[in-house]
Amino acid sequence: MALIKSISGIRGTIGGKPNDNLTPLDIVKFTAAYGTWLLQQDEQLTTAAKKVVVGRDGRISGMMVKNLVNATLSSLGIDVIDIDYSTTPTVEMAVGFLKADGGIILTASHNPQEWNALKLLNNKGEFISGEEGKTILDIAAKEAFQFVSVEKLGNISVNNDMLKQHIDKILQHKLIDTKAIASANFRIVVDAVNSTGAFAVPMLLKALGVSDVIVINGEVNGHFAHNPEPLPEHLTGLSQEVCMQKASLGIAVDPDVDRLCFVCEDGSMFGEEYTLVAVADYVLGTQKGNTVSNMSSTKALKDITLKHGGKYFASAVGEVNVVTKMKSVNAVIGGEGNGGIIVPDLHYGRDALIGIALFLSHLAKSKKSIKQLRNTYPDYFISKNKMVLNDGVDVKQVFEKIEQKYKTHPINSEDGLKIEFEEDWVHLRTSNTEPIIRIYAESNFEKTADNIAMRLMKDIQEAM
Repeated sequence: MALIKSISGIRGTIGGKPNDNLTPLDIVKFTAAYGTWLLQQDEQLTTAAKKVVVGRDGRISGMMVKNLVNATLSSLGIDVIDIDYSTTPTVEMAVGFLKADGGIILTASHNPQEWNALKLLNNKGEFISGEEGKTILDIAAKEAFQFVSVEKLGNISVNNDMLKQHIDKILQHKLIDTKAIASANFRIVVDAVNSTGAFAVPMLLKALGVSDVIVINGEVNGHFAHNPEPLPEHLTGLSQEVCMQKASLGIAVDPDVDRLCFVCEDGSMFGEEYTLVAVADYVLGTQKGNTVSNMSSTKALKDITLKHGGKYFASAVGEVNVVTKMKSVNAVIGGEGNGGIIVPDLHYGRDALIGIALFLSHLAKSKKSIKQLRNTYPDYFISKNKMVLNDGVDVKQVFEKIEQKYKTHPINSEDGLKIEFEEDWVHLRTSNTEPIIRIYAESNFEKTADNIAMRLMKDIQEAM
């Protein structure tokens, strides 16, 4: 069906033909390229074996992919620390905990169950840079790898302690108020979408002092009960369960637990865009500083940042771009409007677990219901749409035609096209993970945002 090779990793559907899908041959080739690149780093400084942390989400194909990855790394003489079922942020943290040289996360994030992917980390537990990704793609294309003789094979060991260490670090964070959370007596429903959030989120909640937790879609089997992207249209079951259980709130995460959104006590959506807004409001209330989100995210974060006396900065879409911008402006909080929270004094990666802990601290100390808290923030509406790209479409040419059509408006072409219309905006960009164009539009009015998006989708269709 699809194989997408990008600077951040390789993603595709399981089965089919090599180089068209994510087959065993593609998994081995790309893992070997990553391992080879890793072996080239600082090779003159040490003779010790390289160490790589490998973890996976709950996908059906996870065990098969993991076995191939582990064996390939071993065949290059690299030691593997297999933490098996985990979350993306836990693998990122584990690279630091274990002083590893890199990490691979086996997850296709929000993609459906037939997909899987290899996400690649550097020795800081952060996603590799664009230049590093290009180098790895070049190694893979040339098959420029050398496997070791039998006596030099890398060791494969298992470590099951990383999630506990991750949660312990969260509990030590200066802004996490476990006393306030415990005394709030929250009743929480968690939609774990049949992946590793089923054990990671309840374990965190228990550590925070929340004893009343109901988990739906809690069997880790990779047969996702609904589309795993945590969007309102996919969370009707969670909304119904929150109302039926008379819960304080609902929590939804994606399969690898790096995206986060909330459901209010009446079953309405808090809004994934407002996950970062609420957490930033709490952080900035005690820690002055700057914020960053990508240019497809709500302008509400800018409003909140200015209210607290900080400066807001926009980055290109993509976690690595947000992190780069956060480092350059010394941001104290940042992330993406898809519910991705990045807390730099924990680690530079999207992390739903620290997001939950900060949000619940904020909610408990506010003495408000989650609905009342949501009503304290500006009400902007983002219309999120996508168009499937047909084979052979020249996206660059399409965007050039649209840029010409709207040349009298302010346009940012750093990442696709962002066009401003007085108080409103629309952002067009190709996805890094799917063969689609995303069309996001924001306005004070829902209908206006939808109309802007529809108009640009028509423009795209005509340009194609």
